[in-house]
Amino acid sequence: MAAAHTPQESMGAAAEAARRALDGSFAAISMWERERGLLRVLVNVGELMAGEERLPEDESYPVHDFPEIAEFVHEHWAAGGEPHAWVETAEGLGTGVGVGSVAPSGSWGRVAALRRRGRGSCVVAPIVLHGRAWGELYVARAAGRPVFDREDADFATVLASVTAAGLAQTERLEEARRLAFTDPLTGLGNRRAVDIRLDEALEAYHADGTVVSLVVCDLNGLKRVNDTLGHAVGDRLLERFGSLLSICGAMLPGALVARLGGDEFCLVGVGPPADEVVRVADELCRRAAELELGEGVACGIASTGDPIGPVPSARRLFRLADAAQYRAKAARSLKPVVAGRDGGAEDAVIRLADTSSAHPPERRRFRGRR
Repeated sequence: MAAAHTPQESMGAAAEAARRALDGSFAAISMWERERGLLRVLVNVGELMAGEERLPEDESYPVHDFPEIAEFVHEHWAAGGEPHAWVETAEGLGTGVGVGSVAPSGSWGRVAALRRRGRGSCVVAPIVLHGRAWGELYVARAAGRPVFDREDADFATVLASVTAAGLAQTERLEEARRLAFTDPLTGLGNRRAVDIRLDEALEAYHADGTVVSLVVCDLNGLKRVNDTLGHAVGDRLLERFGSLLSICGAMLPGALVARLGGDEFCLVGVGPPADEVVRVADELCRRAAELELGEGVACGIASTGDPIGPVPSARRLFRLADAAQYRAKAARSLKPVVAGRDGGAEDAVIRLADTSSAHPPERRRFRGRR
């Protein structure tokens, strides 16, 4: 689980390891969605039967069909007991709940499922995370194989505990990734996320010509808002524009929207034609001009779908979009300025990007903070 790169991979690793450790033919990890009253299957491994997929999109079961996940938790843990696995068989006999305990009642849904799928027995171990029932680890054996016993249930309890520890670690890593790649004020991506996305996108561009577009936006009037109405109002303007950028970015499948810092934002489009990106940027400019605060936005666009010359790196694309945005700001343009659309290599934006004075002092200061 620690070596996995995604939560799905982590779940798959835990389920497969548990299946092998318990000598099962099949294993699954499910999460209890309390608000929906469902037990949702996250991953299936091993011998899959009809209707089972390794990573199901929507395989879920009403908890009232498997009430033991809820009843057993409350009845046996409320008095301070420890979570413990139990065994079910296709004959309907449950064992392995713990010393002095009986099998949870109301588990005929599992018995029916075992019979329907040609399995002889299963062991079910509650997964407890942060002191609450999170879900379950389920391991089954095919009909004709030895039935799980008390020792298997004890071992499954330990495996479920290890799985819970792995889940907690995965949650911490996901939170660290979120913090590392997210702007805390707006919830959009940050510069680090943009750099990684652009590097990956340009690899695809060099490999097969995938169109990569970068829109750089400078929110006009933020300083005036901060100076006259206070930074709290300025933050609301940044959040409001971030929401607009997110809404417009959703018009381009797979687009990444981000705040670079200060009053600068950007959108990375991978795949859609340059004209589609320009259309979305134009809509963004129109909506930004209608905000009750600020003075609209200046947008610059650079796309490999336009005649902008070689783009060996993300730095080149950034310089072009940056220069286009500067020209839009200087001209107080209500529409985006697009690099390469006014004379190809002789385009004023391209000449600006390729000179030592491509970035005015305030732009150079911002780039120095990245």
